[in-house]
Amino acid sequence: DVIAGFLYALLILVVFLPSVDLVDNFNLTFRYAPLVIISLHLVLGVFSFTLDTWSTSRGDTAQILGSGAGIACGSYATYWLNLMPDPSQEMLPLVPSLTLNLFGKAALQLLIGLVFLLLVRMIMKKVTIPLACKIFGISSADVREARQHMEVELPYRYVTYGTVGFSVTFLVPSLFWLIGLSSC
Repeated sequence: DVIAGFLYALLILVVFLPSVDLVDNFNLTFRYAPLVIISLHLVLGVFSFTLDTWSTSRGDTAQILGSGAGIACGSYATYWLNLMPDPSQEMLPLVPSLTLNLFGKAALQLLIGLVFLLLVRMIMKKVTIPLACKIFGISSADVREARQHMEVELPYRYVTYGTVGFSVTFLVPSLFWLIGLSSC
């Protein structure tokens, strides 16, 4: 399975690598890109979830699609709000030398970013599971049992990890900028 997956990933790279710049430009500059991105990921999710029985791969697929949509939408927001500056000339072509100040700043960014993302994930999990249960009329008394229903698991994973993806590319960098920890 691992070798087949690796070979499949290589095939995907060979086929899609020439179009990466085109897709990236579309995702960042097209006015309705977030709508297209979210719609495309939702359609891919709906068509891939035809199993009648519960499967962990179903939730994993929703998580991947949600993360991708969130990351793309966060990148779009960052670009449109002009928060994606080009690196300064002294940073090109190499990374600046490692100093105690730079190491401390990176460690602080890692700690704050990780805590923020874990909080976002926890909050979204607490909100989306009961909300999906309420919308689809499924008991939320036993969360583990409720998550075995496709109607709960898929929106939970898609929305939660979509929000985490958006946070990674937009909210956390914006937080760093607000508190003066931005790299640029």
